This record gives sequence, C-alpha cells and structure tokens, in this order.
Amino acid sequence: MCPTGRTLASTTLTSSSSSSDLRPAFDVLDADRDGKISKDDLRTFYAGFSSSGADESLIRAMMSAADSNSDGFVEYDEFERVLACQKPSAAGGVMEDVFKFMDRDGDGRLSHEDLKSYMNLAGFPATDDDIAAMIRLGGGDETQGVDYAGLLKILAVDQVS
Repeated sequence: MCPTGRTLASTTLTSSSSSSDLRPAFDVLDADRDGKISKDDLRTFYAGFSSSGADESLIRAMMSAADSNSDGFVEYDEFERVLACQKPSAAGGVMEDVFKFMDRDGDGRLSHEDLKSYMNLAGFPATDDDIAAMIRLGGGDETQGVDYAGLLKILAVDQVS
C-alpha cells in the first residue's frame, strides 16, 4: 500500500508472513518476482550498478554461500539465515546496495524520478502523488528527495501496512 492509501498491485513488498526487516532487500534482489533469487536475478541487480555488471565468480560465491539446499536458488528463509549469521551491519549493507541501485544518478538522494523509475522497474506503478507522499513520509521534499535514512522510513511503513 502506498502512503496515500492506494494499493499498487496484488504483489507487494510485504507479501511474506515473515515479520523480518530483510523482506524489502530480498524483493529487490528477486528481479523476476518468482519468490527466489537466482544467478540471473543477481546479474540483473548488479547490472544496475555498473556497465560491467557483477563478476561471475562473485555471483557463484554468493549463491554457494546462501543456497543451503543446493537447488540453484536462494529462497527467503536461506537469505534470512545467511544475513542473520552476519554482523548486525550486514543487513544495512544489503539495504545500502538497494539504495545505490535505486539512486540512478548517484547523488546520494532518491529523487522523485529515481523512486518513480524504480517503482515501475519493480512492477509497482505509482502515480506522481504516490511518489510525492513517499518522499514526504521519508522526511524529504520534492526538490531534494530522500536520503538513505528516508528510504528506511518509507520501507518501514510498507512492512507495517
């Protein structure tokens, strides 16, 4: 549900029954929205950061570390288990990567266009009013957008809704 009260789509960032705060990070990595992270999902995610994408050996290592049942995919429980075993800052690192992915111009802030572009890419069409409400909710304004802390505020509301 958007901060304006409008529902974006039948699939939301909070479709899980889990109350974990890692769901938004998982959903961003799950590019094809099939409920599991594949090597292709990771390639798609890292392509948004760099023209060269991610190193294939890095992707293989990430999959190997997280895919505990060796089925070639990382399901949410595996993702959560891996991050829960890390230092508390590990989840922050994942969310920082999500922020960098969304921050297309790399200015350290999510503008109206950054948010709208990401929402459309993720399959959550949002109106300009929805985006403006998200920015306000994150403590930002239309000219400056929101910073990383603002994104975390926006995601916290999505988890409660």
